[in-house]
Parts: sequence; structure tokens; C-alpha cells
Amino acid sequence: MAPQIRRMKIGVSGLGRMGARHADHFLHRTPRAELVAAFTPDPREQAWAREKLEPWGVKIYSDYDEMLRHEGLEAVCVATATTVHAEQTIKAVEAGKHVLCEKPLSTSLEISQQVLEVAKKHPKQKVMCGFSRRFDASYLAAYRTAASGSIGRPTILRSQTCDKYDPSGFFVAYAEFSGGIFVDCNIHDIDLALWFFSAATTTLPKVKSVMAVGVTALEPDLAKHGDVDNGVGVVEFHEGQIAYFYSSRMNAPGQHDMTEIIGTNGKLTVNANPSVDLTESHLPSGIHREMPQNYYERFENAFVEEARKFTDAVLDDGLVPIDIESSVEAVRIGVALQESLRSGKKIFFDKLGNKVEDGVRAKL
Repeated sequence: MAPQIRRMKIGVSGLGRMGARHADHFLHRTPRAELVAAFTPDPREQAWAREKLEPWGVKIYSDYDEMLRHEGLEAVCVATATTVHAEQTIKAVEAGKHVLCEKPLSTSLEISQQVLEVAKKHPKQKVMCGFSRRFDASYLAAYRTAASGSIGRPTILRSQTCDKYDPSGFFVAYAEFSGGIFVDCNIHDIDLALWFFSAATTTLPKVKSVMAVGVTALEPDLAKHGDVDNGVGVVEFHEGQIAYFYSSRMNAPGQHDMTEIIGTNGKLTVNANPSVDLTESHLPSGIHREMPQNYYERFENAFVEEARKFTDAVLDDGLVPIDIESSVEAVRIGVALQESLRSGKKIFFDKLGNKVEDGVRAKL
């Protein structure tokens, strides 16, 4: 008789655009996990859950606190609106659950730091922020090369997140809650900079200064939320490294997220020429290839691998692949870039991560 394999019992909070996908990943594509519960207050999401989840034995809740009391529940995937990521993560950790939280932890640095403090007080709980690109095969290969020293010391990083234009107005409405284009879109690129710049040393780099500019080329209504549809940010680190970020909500051909890591002895590029497969059409009109139309089409397998690695960390009592300190630092930089965009000012930090006034800059 084959031994029975223990599976992690997990619940998903939020069944919207990303939460439904997380539910599917844990239910059908993560062998060591068992989706036992899901929470959503939204009637449309509840209807979807009754059709897609209940037949598999998943209990549907309209009250988050009640879901946390589900018998045998071990972990929660928080995929609700960004504004409640931190609140629900803290509740779950304090209830003794492991947590995989969608990015970012919060649109507020102070609230993100509260998550870190609660996680520190509960060291037995695994708490991870879901920066999915770290689980993408191409980014993992590039990271291993960077960590090996093959390109020397990673010194400059150029990274972008460019979404296909959505004329429905979704992102204009979403901007009220998203924290802005740098916190919502470029937070992935910021995380990549922290990851690659610490590849050889494993020491988290410390932000020294940030500056940002942006334009509203297609959606002027974004201005009422202090946001733009195209943004450029430059971040300087105390360790002598620079990151350049570009984000866009109007990339006409489709989704183009790419990164270039420049070292003292070479460079790496990831997804410079986006394509959904290896096919190119050589026609009289030119050479053509299809590209992903949205972030999920590009990173679907990375999201699945993220779920699996989180599950492994819980069941095997290992370290989660992404530490919370790094995720808080990403929020610090994203929020500062958004502040620089709105104020038109360059913002400086000391080596402890505290903002400094004009008169202190010369000492940095």
C-alpha cells in the first residue's frame, strides 16, 4: 500500500482577476496542496466559486474571519484588493496560518512594516509576498548566471512592465486603490533590482535616492488619482548601483516585460524580444511573431511554480524563496517613486532607509 502523502490545506481570499487563478493553481496544479476554502464577499465571484470550486469540495465563505476558522486550515493565499492585503495577512498570521500574499504587501510603507513586525513575532509561520517573476524560468536562469559571477558585479539594471492598452477604463478606476503605477506595475521591476543586486552578496541593497517623471498620454483622468499611464523612475543605491524603471499602460502590441542586468564583465537580458512561442512568420510584409497580450499569458507558469514553492516551504519547514524584508523595501522604493512623480522632487535616504532633508545630502 502506497504511503499517504500529506497535503497543505489552504484557503484563497479573493476570487477576482488573480484570486481565481490562484484558486485554480492550488486546486489543480499544485500536487502537494489541497484547496479547502475560499473567501469572497462579491456575489459574482461567489457564483463562479459555486460552479468551479464547490464541486471539488471547496467551502465558500462570505466572511474572512470565518474562513480562518475552517477546520484544518493551514495556509491562506491573500489575493483581495491591495488595500486589504496587509490587514488580511496579519489576521491570518496571528491565527496561526502561513501566508502567500499577492504583491504588494500594501500601498503604505508603514503598514508593510507592520506585516514584517507581525511575521517576526510568529517565526513558525511562513509569510511570503508573491513576486511571480522570481519563479519564471528565464529570470531564474539569469539570476543563477548573475550569482555565479559570470557578468561580474551587477551594477546597472534596466527593467520595464508594459501592459497592453485597456480602453475600458479599468486602470483609471483601479488607480484610486492601486497606489500608483510605480507601486502597482514597477513593483515587480523594483523587486528584480533588489534580487539581482544582491545575487552575489545576498545582502539587500539600500536605496540612496529616487526620482520619477511621467505623462498621461491616453488617460488624463488618471491625474485625479496622482497617477500616469507612462512612468520612468531612476533609483540609486548606497552600494553604487543604479536601476532604471519604465512602466506603461499603453503598449499597443501586447504585454512586454523585459529586464537588462549590466555587470562589470558582461550583461544579461530577459525577454528583450517577446514571443508566445518559437514561431516566426517570414512573409512579404516582413517577419512577424506573436507576443503575450497580458501579464498572465506571459507569467502563467511562474505563478504555478510560486504556489508550488510556497507549499514546499510550508510542508518541508524550509525558508520561503522571498523574504519579507525585501518585499517591504520594494514598497519603500515604489512609494518614494510615486511621491517623486507627484512632487517633482528627488528624494534621498540614509543607509537606514530614512528620508533625509536637503542639508544632509552632502554627507551621504
